Amino acid sequence: MGGGEPEALDLTPNKDGGVLKEILKPGEGEEGPLQGDRVSVHYVGTLVEDGSKFDSSHDRGERFEFTLGKGEVIKAWDLGVATMKKGEIARLTCESEYAYGERGNSPKIPPNATLVFEIELFEWHGEDLSSKKDGGIIRRILVAGEGYLTPNDGAIVDVRVIGRVNGTVFDDREVKFPLGEGTEHNIPEGLERALERFKKGEKSTIKLSPKYAFGSAGNLVIGVPPGAALEYEVELRNFEKAKESWEMDQEEKIDQAKACKERGTTFFKQEKYRLAVKQYKKIIDLLQYDSGLDDEKKAESHMLLLAGYLNLAMAYLKLNDNPRAREHSTRALEMDSVNVKAYFRRGLANLNMGEAERAQTDFQACLDLDQTNKAAKQQLQQCAAKIKADKMKEKKIYGGMFDKFARQDRAKEAAEARRQKDVMAGDLGEWGKAEEKNDSGRSELSKLVDIDGVQML
Repeated sequence: MGGGEPEALDLTPNKDGGVLKEILKPGEGEEGPLQGDRVSVHYVGTLVEDGSKFDSSHDRGERFEFTLGKGEVIKAWDLGVATMKKGEIARLTCESEYAYGERGNSPKIPPNATLVFEIELFEWHGEDLSSKKDGGIIRRILVAGEGYLTPNDGAIVDVRVIGRVNGTVFDDREVKFPLGEGTEHNIPEGLERALERFKKGEKSTIKLSPKYAFGSAGNLVIGVPPGAALEYEVELRNFEKAKESWEMDQEEKIDQAKACKERGTTFFKQEKYRLAVKQYKKIIDLLQYDSGLDDEKKAESHMLLLAGYLNLAMAYLKLNDNPRAREHSTRALEMDSVNVKAYFRRGLANLNMGEAERAQTDFQACLDLDQTNKAAKQQLQQCAAKIKADKMKEKKIYGGMFDKFARQDRAKEAAEARRQKDVMAGDLGEWGKAEEKNDSGRSELSKLVDIDGVQML
């Protein structure tokens, strides 16, 4: 540059001169932010027309953050910041069509204004796709996908994956599977969640914390140790969206619910309870409204929905999620108030939660409906034993408390007696000194106090 003005680079796709960049201070390294990264900058904005400043993050005393390539800022920024390196300071000259256009941004930016921004890039990090924003699923887009559609739950996705743990490749393959059943194909939960945000043709890196990977157990079959963080390079080659419930008529929903029930039962028998839960939940999503059905189909829909609630309750019991097991058992009873399975499963949930009396009521309801139900009789015996044990424990606790209070009361009475004795001795004057003593030199009052044992407490 030879000490003169820095060279201006045209950053526009059409090379129309709408965004010109000058590097005032080079940045570090070769890497820069990617589309979807969260970037942190300082900037000063001025008008070309008169050089007046209209905005500055420095004046606010805090850096400005935005997600690159998502339209959160003017077009010129999405183009310009994507070309910067860490620590770089650049000047962007932005024609109005890449800034605020014909409308401007009242009151400081007039219509059709050309703007100049001096921007310093500090840092960036990938997009957090976790629902709790806990940094457990971080995406960085290498190649942007096409269009606007993304896979939905149940969509058939065709992906290319390369998985690494501590820099070592443990997974390198092409795989096709229904989204939501990835664990059947050694695809971790966090990667499935990320794929829900992919567009066709997108290629990204995905970093997963252990919680969203294979957890504390790891997956030794494919070479993932316990508690390992993972990094994937993923390309969504293609996908076929599953039909949404609102796209189906009621009969289609019933057919789909039947298929979900069958898949859920298969997973349940294989002890894959979380996958079973996903399928049973779909039944409820599909059938909770049954308008427009004739009586025969309405009855079929009713029975499928009832089975969905009952099966969810059982799956949640297996997962030791007793509050949800109780909730779905209750939903089943709202549909069928004489359902023995619903009472029994709610009884188990209540008993597991330590609510033996509520459990007893549920198991008794089972017996009232089915006097031959041996399992309910056995559970009633357990409830009776638990209630008895709880009452004994309660009696012991409260009995100990009452004994403690009684001892404290006796101690107070003894202290008051001693105080009264001292008062009386003071009132007697010389007569107090002549009080009859026993062999050990103590008064009869003291002897009585000792015999009661209060002084020993």
